[in-house]
This record gives sequence, structure tokens and C-alpha cells, in this order.
Amino acid sequence: MSSPAPRKSQARAGSGPRLWGLLGELTDAQDLLHAAEIVRDAGYTRWDAHAPYPVHGLNDAMGIRQTRLPLFVLGGGLTGGALALLMQWWMNAVDYKYLISGKPFFSLPANIPVFFELTVLFAALGAFGGMLAFNLLPEYNHPLFRSERFRRATQDRFFISIEARDPRFDEATARELLARAGCGHIEAVEEA
Repeated sequence: MSSPAPRKSQARAGSGPRLWGLLGELTDAQDLLHAAEIVRDAGYTRWDAHAPYPVHGLNDAMGIRQTRLPLFVLGGGLTGGALALLMQWWMNAVDYKYLISGKPFFSLPANIPVFFELTVLFAALGAFGGMLAFNLLPEYNHPLFRSERFRRATQDRFFISIEARDPRFDEATARELLARAGCGHIEAVEEA
């Protein structure tokens, strides 16, 4: 694999707004899949595909890796279960020993409901928190929202966006790549 091309200045001529990236417009889901493969094979890492509905095969075309979110869910569940058992053991067997009909101070069967509930609660919190963290949410505004053409991304158009902060990004090269990928309209998107 070749080394990344040297990064060129992101600023436009003058002291105007900085370039966020390029947005290429497509009219067909198959064209989107083809364009995603071309951008992926070019070595870009900071880019995304936008479609008005789920496109089967887009994750493979983009080269998206498996998420690490299940590890957050597992960690949350294990933490919740351990805290539930520790809490109940401490309360019943150490802090406030109360003998009821000769039963042991701590027994697992009596503590299963609380163990189950805290395991599920912490796993759900891990899923929610991990999803927010991995998706960099909440993001209240995005530079793409200022594009008039991008508003059709929820209706009938497909888009590929390449961010200027990508190590391989060069505006002229990226524009040529998007044109070669079949993008009919290519627009420069500026930061706020």
C-alpha cells in the first residue's frame, strides 16, 4: 500500500471559511455502492455515504469494520451483575445480619431477581452510552446541513462525502475521484 499523499492546505484563497470537505451526488443505489467501493479503494478513512433508505451491501462496499459496542454491553452487564451480588451480600451478610427461620445470611437464589434487573439495566446503559460515544453524538449541527442539495438525502438522492481532515485529502484529487465514481454534482462544503 502506498503512503498517504501529503496533505494540502484546507483553507480556501483568502481568509474565508475553511473547507469541511466535498459532497458528491448520485441518483441510484447501485451507483452509490459502486462509488463507495471506489472511495474505499482509494484509501480514504474520513468519509461517509448517505442514502434515503437502507442500501443492502453498503457496509461491505464502505469497508466498515464490526462495531465494538457489544463489548460495552457485556462490560455493563457484568458490572451490573457484580454490583448487584456485592450489594446484596454486603447488606444481608455483613452490614445488617438478620436471621430469618435459620436460613443463611446470603444465598444466591433469593438474590436472582435483583441480580437480573441490575445486569439488564447496566447492559442497556452501556449500549446507550457506547452508541452515543462511538457515533460522536449529540451533534446538534453538521456542515452538510447547509447544503441545499443534501436536503434530498432523505427523499430520492444518494451522496458521498469526503472530509477535508482525511490524511489523503487533496481537493482536486478528491473532486476527480468523485467524478470518476459517477457523481453528477460535486459541491465543496465549508465549515461553520
